[in-house]
Amino acid sequence: MAHASVKMEEVDKLQVTIITDNYYDCLRWNYKIANRHHKFPDASIWKGWRFHAEHGLSYYIETVVNGKSNAFMLDYGMDFEGVTKNMEILGIDVNKLEAFGLSHGHLDHWGNLIPILEANRNKIRKGVPLYVGEDAFDNKFAKLPPRLYAPNEGLSDLGQLDRGRIESIDRVKIIQVKDPTPIVPGAYMTGNIERVTDYEKGSPILLVKKGDRMERDYFQGEQSLMFNVKGKGLVVLSSCAHSGIVNTVKHAQKVTGIDKVHAVMGGFHLTGAKPEVIQRTIADIKAVKPDYIVPMHCSGFEAITGFSIAMPDQFIINVAGTTYTFGA
Repeated sequence: MAHASVKMEEVDKLQVTIITDNYYDCLRWNYKIANRHHKFPDASIWKGWRFHAEHGLSYYIETVVNGKSNAFMLDYGMDFEGVTKNMEILGIDVNKLEAFGLSHGHLDHWGNLIPILEANRNKIRKGVPLYVGEDAFDNKFAKLPPRLYAPNEGLSDLGQLDRGRIESIDRVKIIQVKDPTPIVPGAYMTGNIERVTDYEKGSPILLVKKGDRMERDYFQGEQSLMFNVKGKGLVVLSSCAHSGIVNTVKHAQKVTGIDKVHAVMGGFHLTGAKPEVIQRTIADIKAVKPDYIVPMHCSGFEAITGFSIAMPDQFIINVAGTTYTFGA
C-alpha cells in the first residue's frame, strides 16, 4: 500500500481528554501525565460521582502550536444524555471546536455524533470539517452466537451512520481521507493503515455490507491520530485499532519518519483475542519502547492486565474523565 509521507508539525502541548470510556473510578487519583476528574458539579458529592461510562469512546483534544490552542473531537460514544452530561462537567465548549473526526463506522463511536450536531446547531460554525475514513458510512454487522442474539441466526445489525442526515443539519463539511491528513495544527489522521504484522488479522465475526453482499470487515478506512510532541516524540491515539495497534504504531512511524514513540493510547481491540495474539502484541509494543502505554475501551481485561505486568513503569490505567497532558 502506497502512502503519502507527512512532515509533522511539532506540538508544544497536547491534551487528550477522555469524555467517555468503558470504565470510571471516582477514587482513581492523578498519576504521572493523567489528571483525573475530581470536580463535582453541585453541592451533592453523590451526584458528582455519577460520571457516565459506557461501551463507547469519545475524545476531546487540544493542541498548542506556536502559542495558539486548537480544539477538536474524535468519536462520540452512544448515550447522548450521559456524554452531554460529561461534557458539561468537564467544561468542554463546543464553540471552540475547529474540527470533528470519526475513526470508523461502528455505533459505539458515531452513535452520538448526529445528536451532538443537532443539539449544538447554533454553536457549531457552519462548514467546520468532519474528517472520516472511507468506511464511515458502511452498514456494519456482527455474527454473534445465536444464544446471545436469537434473531437472524445470530446476525446482528450494528447500524449505519446516515450521511444524508448529517448533511441536512448543515453544520459540517464531510472530508474523506485515505492518506495522512492534518486536521488541526499539530494533529494528523493516519490515513489508511498499512498491515505489516502476520497476526493482527481482525475479527472474523465482524462483517460489512457491500452492495448486496455481506463481506468480512477489514476496516480498510479506519483512522487513528498521530502527534509529534516537541522533545518527546510521537503520540499515537487509536479508537479501536481494528487494523491492529502494532500496525497502527508502525504505520505512524513510517509515514512521519519519526522512530521515537512517546505514548500509545486508545482501544486496542484485544477483547476475546487468543492469548498468543495478546502476548505478541504486548511484546511488539514493548519493543517500540514508548514512555507511556494507555489501553482503553475494547482492549480487554487480559490485554490490559498483560500490559500492566509487562510494562509497569509505562502503564497507566484509563478511566473516563481523565485528561492526559503531553509537553509543556
